[in-house]
Amino acid sequence: MDDTLPGKFEITKEGIVHDMMSPIGPHELTVLRLRKRLEKVMPEEIVAHTGEPDVEGESEGIMRRPEVMVIAEADMEVEGTFDPRTIYAAEVVSRSNPDDDWVTKLRDYPLLGIPIYAIFDPRTGEGAVLTDMHSTPDGPRWATRKDFVHGEDVTIGDWTISTDGLPRYPQK
Repeated sequence: MDDTLPGKFEITKEGIVHDMMSPIGPHELTVLRLRKRLEKVMPEEIVAHTGEPDVEGESEGIMRRPEVMVIAEADMEVEGTFDPRTIYAAEVVSRSNPDDDWVTKLRDYPLLGIPIYAIFDPRTGEGAVLTDMHSTPDGPRWATRKDFVHGEDVTIGDWTISTDGLPRYPQK
């Protein structure tokens, strides 16, 4: 389907998500600035990757592609998909489908074993970093959520970056 239909496909716990909307300028600029700011403060062997492949949890039937994956180059030397336990995920909230980042990925990423999830929301100029994965009767969850507003410094793993100057979506 990737070759014949526009947009991006991911498999969630609920089924296939097809985001037909092309990302707009502020979204892509935020992804670019996050990648560059992270790579400036990380050691050379760690990258902020914005491409393929997906991350997959076969036992859960979930396949996702975080917009920014903080991963060691050595962990990229695999056949197939990346091991989700080796990445930190950062997402920029889509204007067309914000629940995918704020609801569905909050459920799916712990099931995949992604230890840190950072959300940047150009709609509101806010975000959150979720850490400290732990088991619960309903499945894995993050124990710590640190909210921030654009303009503050934010820590993702061992690295702190500025959120100053991250673009906002134009108000409708």
